[in-house]
Amino acid sequence: MYIYNVTVNVDQEIHQQWLQWMRETYIPEMLRTKLFTNARILRVLVEEEMGGMTFSVQYLAKDKASLERYYLEYDQEFRIKERQRFSDNLVRFTTDLQVLSEH
Repeated sequence: MYIYNVTVNVDQEIHQQWLQWMRETYIPEMLRTKLFTNARILRVLVEEEMGGMTFSVQYLAKDKASLERYYLEYDQEFRIKERQRFSDNLVRFTTDLQVLSEH
């Protein structure tokens, strides 16, 4: 299993709006690609010097081919949607993770 992890720092003033949009619009659209089996939003419990609130949004993919297909076919489209809506209010970076074992 693979995880497409997106870490996002969101301005404090709009974090509720961003969370609602993620839950109601963005994540459902990501799951409709059929490349991810589920998704979760986690709060990162650190104080950032730049302020804001930090979240980790994790999308689970059954295999590396699904993750690679996402990058080829959908990544740019989804980044543009987020940038158009929240461009000045967040900073993000992505990490690909491979699950080696679960206990």
